[in-house]
Amino acid sequence: MAEVRTLAYAGRDGRPSQVHVRREGVAGALPVVLIHGVGLSLDAWGPQIKALAARHDVIALDMPGHGGSSLPPEDARLSDYAAHVVAVLDALGLPAAVVIGHSMGALVALETALAHPSRVLGVAALNAVFCRSAEQSAAVLARAQSLSDGDTSASHEAAVARWFGTPVPVELEASAHLVSALLAGCDPVGYARTYGLFAASDAAHRERLAGLALPALFMTAEGDPNSTPDMSRAMARLAPQGRAEVLPGARHMMNLTHPDTVNARLLAFIDEVERARAGTAAPPAFDVKAFRQALGSFLTGVTVVTTRNAAGEMRGFTANSFSSVSLDPPLILVCIARTASSYPVFSAADNFAVSILAAAQKDVSALFASKSPDKFAGADWHLGPAGSPVISGAAAWFDCSRHEVVEAGDHVILIGRVEGFGSDDAAPLGYCRGAYVDFALGPQALAKRGEPARVGAILETDGALLLVEDAQGRLTLPTGTCLEPTSNPKSLRGALATLGVEGHLSFLFAVFETPAATADAPPTVSIYYRGALAGTPATEAGALLVPLTAIDFARLPDEATRAMVARYVRERREDAFGIYVGDAERGQIHPLARPLPTPSLDHA
Repeated sequence: MAEVRTLAYAGRDGRPSQVHVRREGVAGALPVVLIHGVGLSLDAWGPQIKALAARHDVIALDMPGHGGSSLPPEDARLSDYAAHVVAVLDALGLPAAVVIGHSMGALVALETALAHPSRVLGVAALNAVFCRSAEQSAAVLARAQSLSDGDTSASHEAAVARWFGTPVPVELEASAHLVSALLAGCDPVGYARTYGLFAASDAAHRERLAGLALPALFMTAEGDPNSTPDMSRAMARLAPQGRAEVLPGARHMMNLTHPDTVNARLLAFIDEVERARAGTAAPPAFDVKAFRQALGSFLTGVTVVTTRNAAGEMRGFTANSFSSVSLDPPLILVCIARTASSYPVFSAADNFAVSILAAAQKDVSALFASKSPDKFAGADWHLGPAGSPVISGAAAWFDCSRHEVVEAGDHVILIGRVEGFGSDDAAPLGYCRGAYVDFALGPQALAKRGEPARVGAILETDGALLLVEDAQGRLTLPTGTCLEPTSNPKSLRGALATLGVEGHLSFLFAVFETPAATADAPPTVSIYYRGALAGTPATEAGALLVPLTAIDFARLPDEATRAMVARYVRERREDAFGIYVGDAERGQIHPLARPLPTPSLDHA
């Protein structure tokens, strides 16, 4: 039987506060605390209370300013809401509990777990927000401002439309009616204060999730545009024991619209927490799909592997499981699945070729990944010196004789001795996380950017770097506010023309943001290419050719530029380049190549 109580505690300012709770379930069983979203109440957890209470001690609470709980302070903080949860545990004499939150409640649940780790056994964050985009932040801040101005009815209607769709599907009308009633009954002051906090707290845990030393479930809906699957996946990657789950076909109020699925997943998570407490946690089953997705995080090129037998029959498939093996003798490898239709042909082939596709050859990649009966009729090719077909226009190609075939689980590794090769200046086609990547970032992409931009180049000739010296003796890289045209002196092409040179840009080298001088201005996006130069630098315009071994880093303008040039010198020395993506202080370098083979993601 349910017990409904109002518990007293002292708030941050020492003033009397109260929290309204409903407790139901098995006495002495594992405690589970439920925290609802902004504008709602503990009644939003109806399906979960019923399902979880059959096996656990369930405590659903009203957040500050909601239902029967007292208002939060005017300067509401997440710590106030976490203290609200801890006050419930204290009043009920519970040392710790599994804490589950939805939307704003998910932020509160995570704050409680991070600030009071001894009181939380496991945390589940449903439809949580994390590091919103600029567009998402602007929209939620506008909604928070309208609530502060007293415009609650319009906000409630808009929320129901976002959460359930317009018009509301017939099968969701009952859930939408419940939510509408809860929103209408919420204290407008409590709603406004809580929503304001919700709007500004999406990044509150970004630097802290790595310290979340307990089981964590991040679950959201496939169709939730504001608490997106990418947000849950990002949080799960940061949390040491975190995992992300996405409910297909669901939206923001999935606990009401898909209660059976949500309940089953929550019960499974709580079971895992119980097993972990008892020291009997079963080793998780190996998730092949998740493993494949994790492998897809490695940024690779795209190749077409081809062969031709003595009868003139040709076969080919698309793969990104390619790597160099040895320089002496010259060896490369590629992997092919045993289940691939081309496996019998390639495993017995005396020769094969690997063509590294150029950025403009996505159609060739798709063609050789298809089941087309005559793939070679749709692509230009020529025979290489070892007798295999080579794709014309590829960024590079290697024609090989068979060196060795190595058995490797559900794949085989084809190692070929390079008999001939060629390369082109074309940018290669990239592939990462199931999508093509353009390393070149051409002028069309730059033209669509709305943020302030700085487009620069690291240009080298004969072991020297092109730098520009100003009147104060400072050095910098040639830059512009856009890439083209040459007739615009503010473009990179125009700046290079002023310096008397022409830049042959090859690959992206770095993309990062620099914060603006004022908080209300957008950051500057810096995009740097690497490449070569032609022409004689105009010294009267400040152009200098500085040997890589003689760069005076102290004369460079800022730490970001110094770090970028130092990385270029190091990677030039090692002949192993990457692309830096991040901001002016921290980011990640994505290698364009690695010496070790990666598991196959072939499309044969």
